[in-house]
Amino acid sequence: MAWEGIRADPDDVVVTVGSQMALDLVTRIYCDPGDVVLAEGPSYVGALGSFAAYQARVVHVAMDAHGLVPSLLRAALETVRPRPKFLYTVPTFHNPAGVTLSVERRAEVLAICRGYGVAVVEDNPYGLLGFSGHTYPALRSLDRDVVYLGSFSKTFAAGLRVGWALVPPAVRDRLVLAAESATLCPPSFTQMLVSRYLAAHDWRSQVKTYTEAYRERRDAMLRALETYLPPGCTWNVPDGGFYVWLTVPEGVDTKAMLPRAVTARVAYASGTGFYADGLGSRQLRLSYCYPSPERITEGVRRLAGVLAAELDVLRTFGNPARPAIGRGPQAPSPSTP
Repeated sequence: MAWEGIRADPDDVVVTVGSQMALDLVTRIYCDPGDVVLAEGPSYVGALGSFAAYQARVVHVAMDAHGLVPSLLRAALETVRPRPKFLYTVPTFHNPAGVTLSVERRAEVLAICRGYGVAVVEDNPYGLLGFSGHTYPALRSLDRDVVYLGSFSKTFAAGLRVGWALVPPAVRDRLVLAAESATLCPPSFTQMLVSRYLAAHDWRSQVKTYTEAYRERRDAMLRALETYLPPGCTWNVPDGGFYVWLTVPEGVDTKAMLPRAVTARVAYASGTGFYADGLGSRQLRLSYCYPSPERITEGVRRLAGVLAAELDVLRTFGNPARPAIGRGPQAPSPSTP
């Protein structure tokens, strides 16, 4: 099997009911209550839920436009106690921040974690959904000790719930036992559907069709953001995946604003859901994977109206946002509250 530079034997694969199950089981194996997990800030909400369920404490490591910042990772490993059990990372087309860990940083991040004896869990559901035609090497392809989580949810059918994990030999038997205790065995029918699809169809061309549609929708969202959003808003320009990470002007609370957005018939995910430490009130996640370009444009127009109303309220009650510095796309600062 070859996948984003990974070469693995079928015996290396543990099939799960979606990659979320694999993540949950990996957390169960590695973590006891009170243990520490490092994760990018912001981080995938489903991962934060699994960590909380096993009473692990999450310490976020900030990102910039090139992904996880290695110097900040090293600083966290120097100071955080007890020593973290693993680093959880979505290195390619991150959910929710939309950024990608640069190729140069991938080897550096792995070397840092290896030096401190900390495992790496790589969650990679979006890696084949790049818009430039470039495929990034998976962390697992650079280090066979990486725990790699994969899924067919984004490249075939989400409803089938077929995922998998590639794990070091020392972890595999424990993961198999944990999976058996959770489900006895994953549904064989859905696995047979996936197997038949991969054998009988040109699935790589289908993935290309998906990415072309997603790129068109991303472009529609970026045009609409530039056209409609008020000054003081900034956002990233994703090179793949599903998400744009938006920062709104100071004083606007995206969690408090959400009910008013829903009333205007537009929805988003508030940034606070992607942090374990209460940050993210000025951020929100927009997804462009499903709506048509026309609906995306209309949704952004409605969101801009809700934002404008929020800013009017702030000005009226004497708590205006500070004067905006710039407008439009820029390198994201996902860890900014």
